[in-house]
Amino acid sequence: MKDLAGKTAFVTGAGSGIGLGIATALAQAGVKVMMCDIEQGALDKAVAGLKATNADVDAFRADVSLKAELQAGAEATLARYGEVHIVVNNAGVGGGGGYGVWTDAAWNWTIGVNLMAVIWGVEVFGPLIERHGQGGHIVNTASIAGMISGSGNAYNVTKYGVVALSEGLRVELAPRNIGVSVLCPGFIRTKIVDSARNLPDRFAGALDVRPTEGAAAWLGNIRERVDAGIDPLYVGELVREGIEKDWGYIFTDTEFEPFIEARFAGIKQGFDQIRGREPRKG
Repeated sequence: MKDLAGKTAFVTGAGSGIGLGIATALAQAGVKVMMCDIEQGALDKAVAGLKATNADVDAFRADVSLKAELQAGAEATLARYGEVHIVVNNAGVGGGGGYGVWTDAAWNWTIGVNLMAVIWGVEVFGPLIERHGQGGHIVNTASIAGMISGSGNAYNVTKYGVVALSEGLRVELAPRNIGVSVLCPGFIRTKIVDSARNLPDRFAGALDVRPTEGAAAWLGNIRERVDAGIDPLYVGELVREGIEKDWGYIFTDTEFEPFIEARFAGIKQGFDQIRGREPRKG
């Protein structure tokens, strides 16, 4: 999609952080943007700010972990703009502890927002992009944690899932003139550490686990890194360029590249360990 002006996008998690950065960058390129978020106050403020720049944007409040609310968002987008060309499945939460402190509520909340909402976003908006025949693009927000997992917590599991989904869809949807990118950001200045502020009542108990002393120190470091992180608007500009140039992977920096290279070296070692052996069959 080399010419974005006049196209329509639906962006989740658009009330703040990366989502707002993406919505801003797209609006600056002349895209009409339906901004979706669960946090009404932040969403209203974000929309008002962009409208003050004469951007053509609108708001839809939704809990993306509920498929019906995403479907309602799609209907609202069509009613407002007539078509949709770009969907950015960006909303995410930083939930779930590591092994030994897992809870059903934490898994359900994190999987619901970080993975199922992405799946449903593709399922709901994909056919709407196809039907007008003009082509389009899907951006799914994963994380650098979708490339290198430091632990077996729910967040990392969901982000690996988003990467796998996006890689498969990129091949599957290319013949239908729909590009697919997976965004794998590093430390960005967002409110991800404070995801609990939007915890729905049905996931009560997701945050009941008291972190260990080591985990608490780690969380503090994460907060410091996030607070000093990359400007979300810069990430939005990268995403806009990624859509225009059809990038498969959108990274925000090279900090974690050595860790990814080490991971793939470990995978190659696994093949080397069995190279030359004749597998038994039957």
